[in-house]
This record gives sequence, C-alpha cells and structure tokens, in this order.
Amino acid sequence: MMKRTLVLVPLLAAGVLGLNGCTSVQYGEATAVETVNTDFGSTDLQMIAEKMVDDMLASGAVAEIGAGGKRPILFVDKIKNKTTEHIDTESITDTISTKLLNSGKFRFVDMTAVDAVMKQMDYQKNSGLVDEAKSVQMGRQLGAQYMLYGNFSSIVKTAGNTKDVYYKFTMKLTDIESGLVEFQSEKEIRKTKKKSLMGG
Repeated sequence: MMKRTLVLVPLLAAGVLGLNGCTSVQYGEATAVETVNTDFGSTDLQMIAEKMVDDMLASGAVAEIGAGGKRPILFVDKIKNKTTEHIDTESITDTISTKLLNSGKFRFVDMTAVDAVMKQMDYQKNSGLVDEAKSVQMGRQLGAQYMLYGNFSSIVKTAGNTKDVYYKFTMKLTDIESGLVEFQSEKEIRKTKKKSLMGG
C-alpha cells in the first residue's frame, strides 16, 4: 500500500503541473492591431477616436469657435448603438474626449457625474458638518456651449464561408444655443472573415 501511495503522489503532482503549464498570460502592446474576429475591438475604437479627433482639430469651423485662445465647453451625450453587438460606446466617447481635452483646446462638463456632484453639494450645505464659508457655492457652475454626440451602426452579411461586417461611426458637434451643427465626421470600417474548409 505504501509503495502504491508513493507512486501516486508524483503522478498527481505531474498532473497539476501539466494543467498549470497549459495557461500562459502575456502582456502585449495596447495599440497593436487586434484581429481575433470580426466583432468590434480595440483597434476599431482607436481608429475611430483618432479619426474623429484629427478631423475635429483640423476643422475650420471648430477653429473659429476656439479663436482668440477660447476653450469652448463641451458635454458628451451618449452614442446611439445601432449595431447588433453589445458595444461599450462610453469607452469610445471617453477616448475621444480624453484626446480632445489633452489637446488644450476644449473643456468638458461631465454629465455622468451630475448626481454625485449634487449629492456632495447638498452634503456641504445641509449636513451641518462643513464650514459654510468654505463650502462650494451653488449656482456657479459653467454651462456647456456645445454637445458632442454620435451614432454607431453596422451592416453584417454572410455568404457561404465568408462573413463581411461594415461599421460606420458618425460624430457631430452642435451649438446648444443656436441648434446649429458646427462639425460632423464619419469613420467607416470593413472587416471580412473567411472560414477555412476545415471549419477553423
């Protein structure tokens, strides 16, 4: 019995090591081209964000808005996802707004934080725990002058062993006071996948 136990222990240890040996995690470049499948991926997000920001910064109308060193105040509305995929469109707008903010030509109002800000201001005013002279004053926030928003759509076609996916992202900048669209740009992406005859 002892001999059999001694034989089993190395075998079990080898089995555990073998299972662990099948798993390998590596870091890769965040900007590397990702072509795992035809679904929306990180490369698509980066291409869209770069195109939208480059077009906006090169726009004559947008340059006129920021003439004289002015930094227009924008807010980003939710992007309408009209594709059949579950896509985190907030991640797209986050990347775009980050690039625009870092350009030094725009300022942003974060509408997603309004509830949290109001809760904090109410706490400062009404809790009795904050020195009133040092609390944030109500009614002094700056309003957004422009709204940045967009649509994301796709067309998917399959024929035989070929799948074709066409994405179109449209972004607009609208003057809130006048309602005029001051800027609009589009980015198109086409991805095609052919299945091998072996089913791969």
